[in-house]
Amino acid sequence: MESIAEKMFAEIEAEQKEVKHRAVLTGISLIGLMAGVAFQFSQVESWLIGVAFLIAYLAGGIPATVQAIKTLKEKSLDINLLMILAALAAAGVGEARDGAILLFLFSFAGTLEGYAMGNTKRAVAALMKLRPDEANILNEDGSTTRVRVETLAIGQRVIVRPGERLPVDGIIEAGEGAVDQSSVTGESVPVDKIIGDIVFAGTVNQNAVLTINVTKTAGQSTIARMIELVTQAQEQRSPSERFSNWFGERYTVAVLVGSIVALGIFVAIGMPTADAFYKVATLLVVASPCAIVISVPAAVLSAIAAAARKGVLFKGGAALEDFGSINTIAFDKTGTLTEGKMKVTDVVSVSDLTESEVLSLAMALETHSEHPLAHSVRTYSEDLGVLVRETHSTEAIPGKGIVGSLDGRQYWAGNRALMSLQNCQLTDVLTQTLKQFEITGKTTMLIGSGTDVLGVIAIADTVRKTAIPALATLRAQGVKRFIMLTGDTELVAQTIGTQLGIEPENIFGALLPEDKVKQVELLNSNGNKVAFVGDGVNDAAALAISHVGVAMGVGGSDVAIEAADVTLLSDDLSKLAQTHALAKQANRIIKQNLYFAVGIMTLMVLVTIFGNLPLPLGVVGHEGGTLLVVANGLRMLFQKVD
Repeated sequence: MESIAEKMFAEIEAEQKEVKHRAVLTGISLIGLMAGVAFQFSQVESWLIGVAFLIAYLAGGIPATVQAIKTLKEKSLDINLLMILAALAAAGVGEARDGAILLFLFSFAGTLEGYAMGNTKRAVAALMKLRPDEANILNEDGSTTRVRVETLAIGQRVIVRPGERLPVDGIIEAGEGAVDQSSVTGESVPVDKIIGDIVFAGTVNQNAVLTINVTKTAGQSTIARMIELVTQAQEQRSPSERFSNWFGERYTVAVLVGSIVALGIFVAIGMPTADAFYKVATLLVVASPCAIVISVPAAVLSAIAAAARKGVLFKGGAALEDFGSINTIAFDKTGTLTEGKMKVTDVVSVSDLTESEVLSLAMALETHSEHPLAHSVRTYSEDLGVLVRETHSTEAIPGKGIVGSLDGRQYWAGNRALMSLQNCQLTDVLTQTLKQFEITGKTTMLIGSGTDVLGVIAIADTVRKTAIPALATLRAQGVKRFIMLTGDTELVAQTIGTQLGIEPENIFGALLPEDKVKQVELLNSNGNKVAFVGDGVNDAAALAISHVGVAMGVGGSDVAIEAADVTLLSDDLSKLAQTHALAKQANRIIKQNLYFAVGIMTLMVLVTIFGNLPLPLGVVGHEGGTLLVVANGLRMLFQKVD
């Protein structure tokens, strides 16, 4: 695994250098182009104009030339060759400026593509960082030895101390405590683990020393599987990318063959050779797809800029186009549709104590606890101004709760396991109270003294305030189906999903990362255009396999953000609906631009072949069409995302 990581990091570094190199060449090409145009208007020496455009040609044309030669060696043709020939033809008939513009635009598009292609390896590299490099093996004599994770074999035992990440998948052999599994399952609170429970590599041990029997090698672990899924998913080319390659090859062949045939026909019908070459050069210029090439990025880049101003980041034009045509959205629950933070929702007394006194007891016991549920109780109590009382002889019982003394009497706070340990009996009132909370998917903390339960505190993850209106807006904009996929239990999932208005058959709980991927793949296979919205490491593969992956950026993991196509920099889900509207508008403008660009180019080609289109007029038509599609695309800069 380490050697794979090292190789991948080296590849990432090499690709970043290549993208930077191409960006520099694109910048030089732009400078040369602008200087040449300025010199033309200033009426300076012609050789200065020539030098300026030569710089633009060399800087803008080098990447395309290299790629064209490489493709020719593979006995194939692509649009790079057509761009080079069109630019040379323009220069050959005295219109070097047109060729310089063409090469600059093409170089700029290539730079953007190179940056986008680096997303796959960056996402995988981020996943690799979750797994520790070393582990502590438990020897037969009770001592430990520090070893590389790659050397661990099935059946060996490792020791994991509080605060450490688990290095392997395995089964707990000794120790009981809470494990934060959010990186794998997405569960909103740490899960209490006892002997015999399964644990995963990359999760965090909270508060106990655990002995784990290795059940999977490093290469077979859940984290390793997630890396494999992300890599496979992002290597799958979208239909639009495949069509673009298909069209580029055939368009290049058609134009080149058509120009040669046209030259032969012009000469055969008695046209002077010089005039025939002039006409073919004009044909190459007007047939060059400059307006077509810029029609998409003109709208896409403007829309991306408009979205970025409002805190929504797209990683590429394909994501924007796809997002505007989705009809199904699958959501992670925790941290996406919900706040991802446990909050106290109810305080109930089942004794002669008041609810305030029950809360005060819980606050006193949990004052120094590091458990997330304790943090929720403290936050809630502090907001209400509950007086902090001092307990003595406080002792945490891993996986169960906490006990302590207050005013000479012992109290406890914890789960049902701790209640059973105290030999408490369930009364009818308590049974009904617990049942009601569990039905609604809430986690309960029982407060008691000796064999008596004094009260119950219910804690739950709450739905985001913007979630319900956002789903309603998306539905009005044409999204037909909403799915919820979560690692939380079916009961919790159904409770939250019902609050959001999601149909019960579209709510899936108790899912591992592989299960989420299978659900998204199933949606994809049914002909849906699927977006997946998530924020956790466990969502990375599903984000990658969906048509459009959307990461919640504020609380989202680095892995999710790297794997996604779109990142919301705020937790406001209304941005999702607004961005969808923006993407739909961008798609409409892209279609307008393409129809116009193809139409004007077709018209000029026909006039050139069957009429007598002067080259200057061809250049004006070509450049005019390009400017119009750019202007139409720039309208997206003023599209509101509020």
